[in-house]
Formats: sequence, C-alpha cells, structure tokens
Amino acid sequence: MGDQVNGVISQVEKLQVEDEGAGDPMDEQTVTPWSVQTSSAAGVDYNKLIRQFGSQPVEDALLDKFEKVTGKPMPHLLRRKIFFSHRDLDQILNVYASGKPFYLYTGRGPSSDAMHLGHLIPFIFTKQLQDLFDIPLVIQLTDDEKFLWKDLSLEKANELAYENAKDIIAVGFDMEKTFIFSDLDFMAQCPSFYRNILRVQKAVTYSQAKGVFGFIPDDHIGKVGFPAIQAVPSFCSTFPFIFGERKDIPCLIPCGIDQDPYFRITRDVAPKLGFCKPSLLHSTFIPSLQGAQTKMSASDPHSSIYLTDTNAQIKNKINKYAFSGGQQTVEEHRAKGGNCDVDISYQYLRFFVEDDAKLEQIRTDYSTGKMLTGELKKELITILQTLVTEHQRRRAAVTPEVVKQFMTPRKLNFKG
Repeated sequence: MGDQVNGVISQVEKLQVEDEGAGDPMDEQTVTPWSVQTSSAAGVDYNKLIRQFGSQPVEDALLDKFEKVTGKPMPHLLRRKIFFSHRDLDQILNVYASGKPFYLYTGRGPSSDAMHLGHLIPFIFTKQLQDLFDIPLVIQLTDDEKFLWKDLSLEKANELAYENAKDIIAVGFDMEKTFIFSDLDFMAQCPSFYRNILRVQKAVTYSQAKGVFGFIPDDHIGKVGFPAIQAVPSFCSTFPFIFGERKDIPCLIPCGIDQDPYFRITRDVAPKLGFCKPSLLHSTFIPSLQGAQTKMSASDPHSSIYLTDTNAQIKNKINKYAFSGGQQTVEEHRAKGGNCDVDISYQYLRFFVEDDAKLEQIRTDYSTGKMLTGELKKELITILQTLVTEHQRRRAAVTPEVVKQFMTPRKLNFKG
C-alpha cells in the first residue's frame, strides 16, 4: 500500500473542496494514494473526506457495539477515532458475534530503507486487532508498485520489501497467525494470486480505473493494471494454503484513508466474482513535524521521525521542527494557553499515549498555559525515544531466518 509516490492525480480523488458551508471555503485539500496536502493549519478535514468518499463515520454507537461484541476494551486508536471512518465494520462485528471466521489484511509500499512513525501506526493498530480477535493476518508488500511508480529497479524494490518486513515483524505479530508476502515473489509462488488478479482486471473497465485513479495516455500500462494486485488479498481464495477452497471468509482492512480508492473498486467487483466485499477501517494521517498541511513523508527527513533515529536525533527534530501551538512569549502563553488543535507535539501524543486521563491532563495544562511548549515537547521526546529504542531492540532480533518464516506460504493457526 503506497505512501507518497510520483503519479497522476485523479480528478475524482483530488479534493479541492469548497464544501457546503463547512469550514473555510478557501481551504483546499488533496488526498490520493500518492499525495496528501491541505492548506489548512488544522490539517485534513476528515468530515469532508467522509462525504467525498462516501464512507461512514466511526460513531459512538458503533464503538459501543465493538466493546459489547468483543467483551474487551477497544484499542486507543479506535477509541479516539484516529481510525475515524469505516466501510461495513458493523457487518464484520456481526460475523465475529456469530462465531464465523474473518481475517485481517493490510500492507506497505516499500520505498525506503527506513520506515517512520506514520508507517508504524497501521501496524500497531493491526496487531491490536489481531490480538483482540485472535485471527489470521496477511500483509502485502507492494514492491511491484514501487518499481512502477518510483525510480527503483526491481531488485532494489524487492530488497526494500525484505528490509521493511523486519520493521513490521518487530511490531510483534504472531508468526503462527501472520503471513507477509512480497508481490514480486508471491506471484511466482501462488497461482491463485495471479488468477484472482486476472479476474479483477477483466471485471474493471479502463474507464472505471481512469475515473478513480486519473490515468492519462502517457501512463504506462503497468500502472493501469496494478490496482487489481492490491485488490485480491481481500479475497480468501487468494490464499488456499490458509483458507483451503473457501470463498466465503470476509476480511477487515485497516489502512490510511488515502488507500480507499483501491478498495472501492474491490468492493464494486467482489460480488460479481462471487467474493465477499472487504470491510475497512480508515485512519487519519500522522502529520509532518512542520505542520498538519502534509503527512509525515519518508522522503523528507525534517518532516519525519524515522525508526532508525537515535535519541539525539529525535530530540533535535522535535525541538527544532515540531510546529508549536504555543504563544510568542512565556507571559503570553501563561495568559492565553496553547492551541492543541495545531500543536504537532500534542497531536503526536494522541497517537502514542494510551492513557486517556494522562492525555487529557496534558491537553488541559497546555491549553490553560500551565504547561509550556518546551515542557510539552520534552514529554513527547521521552515517549518517542522509548518507543523507537524498544522497536530498534526488537528489530535487531529479527534474523533473515525469521523473515523467511513469516514470508513462507504456509497453513496459519486458523479457526475456520
């Protein structure tokens, strides 16, 4: 699943919005699988995205159902509606409540050696869901996509897939329930993968693909065919070594909202092919250090906290680049307080502080001026240094043999 790559911007997916009386009519935002930008200092307007994309908001009643059905506390990323939008999550909860199986699917477009915190969020959440539901997970590494869209050789894209797999494994996924695959390798290993790709490619017209992704005559045909490759892990028959001959097991896809176009097409063709429609949970973006106008990007070291950064680098980046919602002077800040809606340090804490009471105390102290910007940044620095150091420790223990085990097609521990 791609992050920012060079590509066309669909006229359908490019959201330069003057919404009906909502927000500032001068605010513009672009959200595609390849680019996320907004002119608003507060970041992407996710309510506008829900209206434009036609998804459903994650509402309190659905969260109540989630806890009732699972009998367990929900992950904080869902509780805070960082995963804010969905397609048919209620139906997946019905599947689980009835004792029927489902599985998880998510992915990563390997375009760099070093993943950053923004890349980590969907995997942290996916692990929480895997642990909560005790179900299989498939993780797609779209090294073919990166070859098609970026200036990478096939060999380099494939190498990056295996490097990124180490970071993903270090999140702590259960090997007995998790299969990770590189598109470039899996295509040759599993005929059912290619057969389902062909089924989707034949079911989607060029006009439909152009309408969603904005392909132009100068685009090579590899781009036009790729969406089918990202679609088919949604179908359990793609993985006969996990699910046997079954075609009736649905999946839930946690992903960034920018990936939704791929799965709108998938959900459209699934019934025509006799497959289950995938359900989705969409996340917001962790913003760039410099401000919420763009998401964190692997190509800009000043915008990102990498999983390879040292404690000193993390401290320097946050102190130097993290956009502040504080006032110009200490005196003014004490009097007026800070703006948590635009302050990047506070926004990051929403992703990484699980304790609601602690987060609320920080918000109150900063908003009232009791906590200064430097103190807020210090709080974030400590949390991220601990998180990244622990991740690096776990990654160092991921040997090539461990990667091979995760990426070998095999029967998973699946209660079907």
